[in-house]
Amino acid sequence: MERKELIYTGKAKKMYATDQETVLLAEYLNQVTSLNGAKKETVEGKGELNNQITGLIFNYLAGKGIASHYIQEVSKTEQLIKRVEMIPLEVVVRNTSAGSFAKRFGMEEGIDLPFPILEFYYKKDELDDPFINDAHVKMLNVATDEEVRAIKKQALEINAALVEMFKKSAIRLIDFKIEFGKTADGEIVLADEISPDTCRLWDMTTKEHLDKDIYRRDLGDIIPVYVEVLERLKNI
Repeated sequence: MERKELIYTGKAKKMYATDQETVLLAEYLNQVTSLNGAKKETVEGKGELNNQITGLIFNYLAGKGIASHYIQEVSKTEQLIKRVEMIPLEVVVRNTSAGSFAKRFGMEEGIDLPFPILEFYYKKDELDDPFINDAHVKMLNVATDEEVRAIKKQALEINAALVEMFKKSAIRLIDFKIEFGKTADGEIVLADEISPDTCRLWDMTTKEHLDKDIYRRDLGDIIPVYVEVLERLKNI
């Protein structure tokens, strides 16, 4: 597969065209950010860890019948993915109170929610990715009612599979953010990445953070933590 022109640069990845029209090459970067990019720095080794973790997770989900844009890992920092039209929504699924959710509702962190709570955020950096509801999604022409139903159904299926996967690694899945895209034939599939950058993960025994909150809250070095997550997932 031949890498061709750069078509997108984001906070955590670069996307390149390839010699196949329907296939892109995603390169994971060593940049870590928070506060919508207001805080950022380069952390050596982060890109290859997130690339490998995402590959492991997407392969696990494929085994559960959950479709994604992921094809295969081609180097420590690169993977091939299907070209999809990204839907400008960040879909957050919450199993336990933490972060902005706990603050918004005046809850302590670590309280298990009675059922998974699904939230939409409009993916617009210049607007700081605002929280929106189904009516906003329709008004903004982001997705149809049918597509919203499909996204919600898939998000909850992904949550159930991830809870099971992480539990096998003695990790508690607190919450996570995912994105979706549409293939050329209109199928909605999981896209982007799933990694400690996009999930809140706590050790089931010690409750220690195994995710980007280490960076957000200045708790230490994220690399040993991401390595720990990768090694645990390799062993399930």
